[in-house]
Amino acid sequence: MYKEFFPLLLLIIFPYPNVYGHGFGSDTISSIGVEDREISITVTTPMYLDNSKNNTITIKATDEESKKAIKNLTLLIGMYHKNEMIFRNYFFSPNGEINLNFIQSEQKNLEIIGKKNDFLNSYIASESNPTKIKGPVFETGGLYDFEIKIRTIGDEKNVIEGPSYSANVSIADTVSFTETSSKDQNVEFEVKSYFDNIRNFEYLPDKNTIEFEMPFEWNAKQISHIPVVHVEVHIPKDFEEFLTPSYIGKVNDVKLFKSSLTVDDYSIEDERIIHFVILQDHLKYIQNQLEETNIHQNKMKFTVTTSDEIDFPIIAMTEDEEYRVDLSWEPLEIQPGESTKFIFTIRDGETGELLRNSSYDFVLIQNGEDIYRKSSNVQIGGGFEKYKFSEDQTGPTIVRFENIRGTDYQTEFGIVVTPEFGSAIAIMLITSILLIYFSRTKLLKLR
Repeated sequence: MYKEFFPLLLLIIFPYPNVYGHGFGSDTISSIGVEDREISITVTTPMYLDNSKNNTITIKATDEESKKAIKNLTLLIGMYHKNEMIFRNYFFSPNGEINLNFIQSEQKNLEIIGKKNDFLNSYIASESNPTKIKGPVFETGGLYDFEIKIRTIGDEKNVIEGPSYSANVSIADTVSFTETSSKDQNVEFEVKSYFDNIRNFEYLPDKNTIEFEMPFEWNAKQISHIPVVHVEVHIPKDFEEFLTPSYIGKVNDVKLFKSSLTVDDYSIEDERIIHFVILQDHLKYIQNQLEETNIHQNKMKFTVTTSDEIDFPIIAMTEDEEYRVDLSWEPLEIQPGESTKFIFTIRDGETGELLRNSSYDFVLIQNGEDIYRKSSNVQIGGGFEKYKFSEDQTGPTIVRFENIRGTDYQTEFGIVVTPEFGSAIAIMLITSILLIYFSRTKLLKLR
């Protein structure tokens, strides 16, 4: 359930610009001058598609000064996906909120069902009486573009002549891919985009690299509308050749800032999620690098490559950021038969200050079962635990701190215990917390 809240956190951490705020699930066109007032129009779509039920789009017009809805609103609305028009019609609402109820069906042609207003032949699409649009509308997620033109406000016969405006809303698009590992085994990958559709996915085992593409226009006007581009790459936790301490991310061969790539091993039990979270200033940086090539580019080419670099300490936060645990270990390469020291501190999640006299349960988990558990207390807010793994205790291992300071809060990390002559080094499986609450502290650290 936690994974569904991460995009909502993005809406909070990275608020959309006031004008043409390109959004995930919502977009607002602000400061539209109509007669003697300033109007804003907000388009809201489902964030996730669910073809088992109807999906609703609302378009609401508001007076920016009074914050009241615009009465007797008529809009010319065009909806487009992948440069193809889905519909373009007049819609009317007496209360300023146009509601379009989409019914997914296999019929070939789109059907608009609803009562019509005699004036401008517009469909009545109020909250209590929404217009139904039936057909193959939301077959995939991605970027949906809306053309909006105001035709009446205040009085249903008060016709307005003015320009068209654009709103752009992203609906999460999830695509699965089957690729071959270096051992010729099939591996299931999944990519979830909160911006546009993913294409040309490929895993390159000889380079330990994942590549994929997404449509994107690299120009200042486009980027000014976009507060963040967010894409998730899901990989199985048992796919050990791609489980490394960290990753190197690139877009169009431009290396990303550390803060643009975040790892989450907590949201889904059997998957690691690698998040590309590229903020507007990072997009501008990439654009500047691309301009030096003098080659027009209309896509984002994402690459993520394994890396053995570890930046200690690894930081994890409890669910509501109440507590923070910093962890490192030595030796860096964890092998059976050798004692490993896990060094940690327990801190205030907001201030980062050490929390003295902190109780905790230190737990090591393999294959879903506890292999070691110890309850203890640190007087100065930090300490260490030692453990020697046996020869049969190799592979992915979760390091968990439970019942922190007598509460139900916990944090998780992970390691890979390698055989004595294994080529891999011990790695961090869980750098992260619940990503719905991934911390500002961590973002500042990674910057």
